[in-house]
Amino acid sequence: MHHPQPHISSSASAAFDFKPAKRRGSYNCGRCGLPKKGHVCLVSGSSSSSTPTSSSTPTITSTYYSPSASRPPHPPPSRQSYSHLRRALSFDDIDIRCDSPELDLDGYDSPLPGTDLGPDNEIVSGGLPAGCLWEILRRLPPAELLAAARVCRGWRETTKRLWRAAEELRLRVPPRAQLRFIGSVLQKCPSLVRLSLKMESDVDATMLACIAFSCPNLESMEISTSDTAVNRITGDELGRFVADKRCLMSLKMEGCSNLGGFVLSSSSLSTLWLSDIYSLSKTVINCPSLKEMSLEFSRQENDTTDLTTMVDGLGRSCPRLRKIHIASVRLSHAVVLSLTAANLRDLRMLSLVLGSEITDASVAAIVSSYSRLELLDLSGSSISDSGIGMICNVFQSTLLGLLLALCPNITSSGIQFATAQLPLLELMDCGMTICDPDSQNSPCDESGDNELPNAFNSKLHLMYQKLIIKHSRLKKLSLWGCSGLDALCLNCPELNDLNLNSCKNLNPERLLLQCPSLQNVHASGCQELLIGAINGQVSNNLASVENHFPFKRLADGSKRVLAPNFLSQQSSDDDKKRRRIVGRQCTVVVD
Repeated sequence: MHHPQPHISSSASAAFDFKPAKRRGSYNCGRCGLPKKGHVCLVSGSSSSSTPTSSSTPTITSTYYSPSASRPPHPPPSRQSYSHLRRALSFDDIDIRCDSPELDLDGYDSPLPGTDLGPDNEIVSGGLPAGCLWEILRRLPPAELLAAARVCRGWRETTKRLWRAAEELRLRVPPRAQLRFIGSVLQKCPSLVRLSLKMESDVDATMLACIAFSCPNLESMEISTSDTAVNRITGDELGRFVADKRCLMSLKMEGCSNLGGFVLSSSSLSTLWLSDIYSLSKTVINCPSLKEMSLEFSRQENDTTDLTTMVDGLGRSCPRLRKIHIASVRLSHAVVLSLTAANLRDLRMLSLVLGSEITDASVAAIVSSYSRLELLDLSGSSISDSGIGMICNVFQSTLLGLLLALCPNITSSGIQFATAQLPLLELMDCGMTICDPDSQNSPCDESGDNELPNAFNSKLHLMYQKLIIKHSRLKKLSLWGCSGLDALCLNCPELNDLNLNSCKNLNPERLLLQCPSLQNVHASGCQELLIGAINGQVSNNLASVENHFPFKRLADGSKRVLAPNFLSQQSSDDDKKRRRIVGRQCTVVVD
């Protein structure tokens, strides 16, 4: 049984010479059996025809069809010149560099989307079943996929179907490629719904127009920029793009320093991430479906963005917000009051970073308005242990993550109190909270003899602090930069990630880690003795959990000794559990 050759017709009015169908991927002539390369067949079509054809058979214009024994074979189209196909599938004078981009086609497991292939009608290309070829090619990045299209006609057709079926594309755009590269790739993916671009060239409004034209069904777009790339998109251009893409649900963009101001109106947008924002003159976000918002401003003191006015309108224009992240040096207590007045009932995550003017009064306003928070990030604020006490009194039954890095007024007592009063806590970051006063600005030499001891005594509580944490659910703990930490004792059975980077004064003899689930310990910038102590303790933790062999008393009853493996009567479940523990060894990361 011969299988028809799938094809893409170049024109609906093309005339075909009816010939018997050939097996797909065959390199031999279908009439005389000789190799096709450099071959001119002398056998007439009528004498070699063994399968009757009908002159009324319609022209097949679809890319895919399944051959069947009950159907007459369809005639192949007139072959286009190879040079034309090669130009259509390649990028002339463009450097295609794809270090890590992937073509995500996990939603398409069949070589013919929407159809089922049986063993009798399986399509074969180049000696490989179409299903196997599909599974191989779908795992290739775009550059290799373009190269695979030049192997043979069967592979070319399969790659075309892969491009058309792609729903997600992650691509790195080199500096010389620019708009031509993006347009050539996106026109191959009409079904694209998720696009992620890592730009090494400048981004402008022309790029946005190309994406809007080539991806009509786009739902998610992420644009990240390298250090050399410049994002030239303005606020008006971004607002028009969001308004035109009515299916867009997620927008993430870096390098937004040229926005100037924006008005975003969309009924479908649910996630908005913008970074490197600077001096916004006007900010209007009218997205009733928005659930997650992240705005990171540049860390410049002359930033003139009015955060109070921007936050004040969120309650009316974005009533469904669940996650808010704002990083700006202009965050203040007035901004927090405007946020609490917005009355966002569904808010579950609040992150206000780098706001040095956020105090314990701001914490009181937050806990009084949003009592169901699951994650609270006040890194870089000026809250003290009293603010931690208010947090613990309100969020005992809800809070899963507490991030208080770069808060100089917090001591080890406040950290211990938080871990003791928040039983559901799984993530905690206290980096740079317990600092060595020698690393801070010391008093000037011109000060009097009495002022120097007083200044030192005021900072004495920051030195030689010890931290004792016992928690049953804590999984990640970060103490990076806590150079004032002298002793540390952790009893956390679920802890799997511990960050001790730059804990320079931590005494190796005063370190105790009782964390059997520990997988990663970051100890960059620590002294060698401390690193050795960490390695020894994580090894002892593993051995203590691993060795659960029974003890056996000697015949004379003098002492108990550890029974060898072959005398152990433990069940198979215990053996499996021990093998799992052995495979999960802890890694000490030292850069």
